[in-house]
Amino acid sequence: MLVRQIYADNNLRNFHYLIACEETREAMVIDPLDVDRCLDAAKKDGFKITTILNTHDHWDHIGGNAEMKEKTGAEIFCHAGASKKIPDVDKGLVAGDIIQIGRQVKLNVMDTPGHTESHICLLSNEKTPSFFCGDTMFNAGVGHCKLGGNPDKLFKTFDEQINKLSDETKIYPGHDYMINNLQFTLDREPDNEDAKSFLKKLEKQSPHDAYVSTMKDERKINSFLRLSSASIINELKKSFPELGDNPNSKDVFLALRELRNHW
Repeated sequence: MLVRQIYADNNLRNFHYLIACEETREAMVIDPLDVDRCLDAAKKDGFKITTILNTHDHWDHIGGNAEMKEKTGAEIFCHAGASKKIPDVDKGLVAGDIIQIGRQVKLNVMDTPGHTESHICLLSNEKTPSFFCGDTMFNAGVGHCKLGGNPDKLFKTFDEQINKLSDETKIYPGHDYMINNLQFTLDREPDNEDAKSFLKKLEKQSPHDAYVSTMKDERKINSFLRLSSASIINELKKSFPELGDNPNSKDVFLALRELRNHW
């Protein structure tokens, strides 16, 4: 499997992805807002885009669909629940579906509500998995729930699915928010030496060559995966004294999500 991460260089800091079969050079593009950048990258590597995958229905993830479909003839795939919100969908997907690209690439569809009601993530079935997570999860953070989402469902997605991903899993999110998210981590957990180290190492990185984190990294630097941290809980109690000394994981997650909304 070949993966190309493409930075849109816009105000929302979108990432697009090309996932290609090394043998046939057939490719899928994920959330192609900046069509020209995606097509240029495909041309450079000799990829033929046959599939467009939308992780969810927000405009900055579907805005390039029509142009991409017109220029490539690719089919549009999305969550079955979002198929009426996204124009010209060819196939609605549900949890457990398999997307095949060329002869070699197979991606498992995961139903991951929270950021929106109908959101999918993709997990490759390679020895070292890749997780294409749209706006469900970011490097050192998670998606918001302000535009039709649900924080309780987002917690359930993390608790029942994302927390079970192996340490080796590579994380490919829909936006480049890592620096800001690391700063939030340190605001919540000032003694997190791993987050300090990552921030120092990456604060001047180019998003065109962004660091690809793993779940092992995320478990060290992502507050939303560190719900039992005493430092996080102590800091949260300053804003949410009702949490008490031994809050459950869901209450910590929801408190963090609420703070991040206004941070």
